Amino acid sequence: MNCHFKQFFGSSIGKKFIMGLTGLALCGFLVGHLLGNFTLLLGPDVFNTYAHTLTSNPLIYVAEAGLIILFLSHIGLAMKLTMENKAARPVKYYAHYATGRGMTLASRTMPLTGLVLLVFLILHLLNFKYGTNYVTTVDGQEIRDIYRTVIEYFSSPLYVAWYVFAMCVLGFHVGHGFQSAFQSLGFHHDKYTPWIKCGAKLFAVFVAVGFSGLAIFCHFQGGH
Repeated sequence: MNCHFKQFFGSSIGKKFIMGLTGLALCGFLVGHLLGNFTLLLGPDVFNTYAHTLTSNPLIYVAEAGLIILFLSHIGLAMKLTMENKAARPVKYYAHYATGRGMTLASRTMPLTGLVLLVFLILHLLNFKYGTNYVTTVDGQEIRDIYRTVIEYFSSPLYVAWYVFAMCVLGFHVGHGFQSAFQSLGFHHDKYTPWIKCGAKLFAVFVAVGFSGLAIFCHFQGGH
């Protein structure tokens, strides 16, 4: 039994299966993160309280460790599969370019969009999680004023432009990754594949527009 598991997870199919699972888990995190960020629309006290409740929970360290494992597993497998595919097929997919079928622009640029998102994630953590640490008082309790940090960051049109660009890249990346994840998990059938593709497009738009819209909202808030 253990031997079969090792063979499966060591194979290309097994790696894609794990990539699918980790990818969908990260998509779930994106939804939760975006919904939490929507509290920005409700004002500084609501957003700061939400952020404080989240970060002051001892389980946050477990959640962060889990996210790190998910992310490193996902990117590590992506790099490994990309190298294996290049090694197995040193000649470019002439048939795909000639017929226009098979690989799409999104699938061909997944490594590139993934690299852009990695750079974005590092800068995102530096600017927000480890950014300026202001303090405010809500209901008699001193907590971090992360709302002020966010508004200050997005007061710069350049940072807003970078953020919106990165979110468009994210939408492009997850739009393809979402449907590929289901395919890797075995959900590939003429009956429901069109629904999965439609869901992937809607998810991509929701993520890209949602995060971008919040950045633009914060920019105009900073002008008051």
